[in-house]
Amino acid sequence: MVTPGTISGVERQNQILRWVNQQQRISISEVCEHFAVSEATARRDLETLAGKGKVQRVHGGAITLDKAPPEMPMLLRQDDQAGEKQRIGVAGAKFVNDGDTIFLGSGTTVLEVARNLMDYQNLTVITNSLPVINLLSDNQNITTVCLGGMLRPSEFSFIGHLTEQALAEVRADKVFIGVRAISLKEGLTNDYLPETLTDRAILKIGQEIIIVADHTKFGRISTVMLVPIERIHTLITGKEIPGELIQDISKLNIRVISV
Repeated sequence: MVTPGTISGVERQNQILRWVNQQQRISISEVCEHFAVSEATARRDLETLAGKGKVQRVHGGAITLDKAPPEMPMLLRQDDQAGEKQRIGVAGAKFVNDGDTIFLGSGTTVLEVARNLMDYQNLTVITNSLPVINLLSDNQNITTVCLGGMLRPSEFSFIGHLTEQALAEVRADKVFIGVRAISLKEGLTNDYLPETLTDRAILKIGQEIIIVADHTKFGRISTVMLVPIERIHTLITGKEIPGELIQDISKLNIRVISV
C-alpha cells in the first residue's frame, strides 16, 4: 500500500496506467486499497485516464485500451477464434426471418452468419462480399443481390464509389457487419479508410444494425472512425467478453448477445 500523501495525483494515475497495462484490468477497490484513497478519488483517476484515451472505463473499474494491430488478410485469419465465430454465426442467423431482406458485409464472422441461412425461405441477401456470393449462389430460396465495385483482394470485398452508388438504391431490414475495433469512448473503428467509407454507406441502408464481433475486438481502437457505438442496435459477441463491459454497453440501449 502507498502511504497517503506521498505521491501526487499525476504520479498515482501513471502508476494506475502501468498497473492496468500489466494485468489488463483494475478495479476501483484495488485502487482504493493500494493507494489509500477514497472511492471518489479512484473513480476520478480512472475517469481522467479514460478521458485521455489511456484506458477504457467499465463498471467497477477500467480495462486496457489497446491499439488494434494491422488486420491480416481474410484467408490468414479464418481460423482465429473459429469456435467463437461459429457460435456468433448461429446466433446472428436467429435474427433473420423468412422473407427478410438483409445485408451481409465482408469478413470471417459475417460469413459464419451466411453459413446458417441455407434453410431460410424467400430471403433476399444484399452483399459486397465475394465469399458470401459464392456461398449463396446455388441456393434457390435466396435471392442474392451482388454489389459491384473495386475488389479489395485481402478481404474479397467490393468497395468504393461504384459500390456506394449501388448501396444508395437498396434498403435492408437488417444489416450484419463486422468491425476491426470497438471502444465505448471511440466507438467503432477500422484500419482502412476506403472500406470504412463504404461501411458508412452500408449502415445507412438498414433499419436494424447488427454488429458481429468476437471478444478480441473490444477495448481497442483502430485508425479510422466508423460510427459512435450508440449508432448500432444489436451486438453479438462471444461469452468471453467481460460481464461488466456487457453492462456498460447495455446501458447505451444496445442489445448485447453473448454466446
